[in-house]
Amino acid sequence: MEKDGSLLDDYVLSLTGARRPRVCFLPTASGDADHYVVRFYRRFSGDCEASHVSLFRRDQGTGGVEDNLGKHLLAQDLVYVGGGNVVSMLGAWRAHGLDAILRKAWRRGVVLCGPSAGSLCWFEQALSAFHGAPRPVRGLGLLPYSNCVHYDAEPARRAEYHRFVGDGMRPGFAVEDGVALRFGGTHLEDVVSSRPDGSAYLVEVDPDGRVSETRLKASFLGAAGPSRTPGGSGGGVPAAARKRSARERVPA
Repeated sequence: MEKDGSLLDDYVLSLTGARRPRVCFLPTASGDADHYVVRFYRRFSGDCEASHVSLFRRDQGTGGVEDNLGKHLLAQDLVYVGGGNVVSMLGAWRAHGLDAILRKAWRRGVVLCGPSAGSLCWFEQALSAFHGAPRPVRGLGLLPYSNCVHYDAEPARRAEYHRFVGDGMRPGFAVEDGVALRFGGTHLEDVVSSRPDGSAYLVEVDPDGRVSETRLKASFLGAAGPSRTPGGSGGGVPAAARKRSARERVPA
């Protein structure tokens, strides 16, 4: 849910293949912040069957889901995970069994996406800088790589990500703000951007033991973005991957 437009929102919705997608928002990383939930409904409810799951509020409000979370999430076309504290989010998910539900949703072909923490969570390892210096965290492991977000907005992350990859963190993908990675299964199939100059990078250790960074070409969605009827909205950095036999997915 970018502040300056909906190019990535339109993009992830187009991947569902549904005319009026069922979209569920997980605002766990923000502590289920009210303003984030309101922003989600403003952006998505016009074109989608929108709902959300709160793990911290007893009063779910309009569109909130309390009962049989597994059944509800597995019936969605798209699960959108908000940004915030990825460590707290993963802990809450595991306590409520949402980690297993989301793995099942991925296997079934539900589109999984999100910015910031909503991108980091799908990978085996990720770099988090919430409440302190950048540090590695373990994600759900749907994608067997590491991930680093806000690569251009927070310069310290670049150096720290290189350091951790050099020290044994899995090689992986770094993304600038407004850039999304789309995976098919565990294979990177596309890099798209809501900015003309947005980039992503492959960061790995070369045969000489040095950390290398390879720029990945990103397609600007504003030039020839996906068409969808009706129009919609989308995410931030990457969404998650999918099984080859299922629908497309994206992390952001």
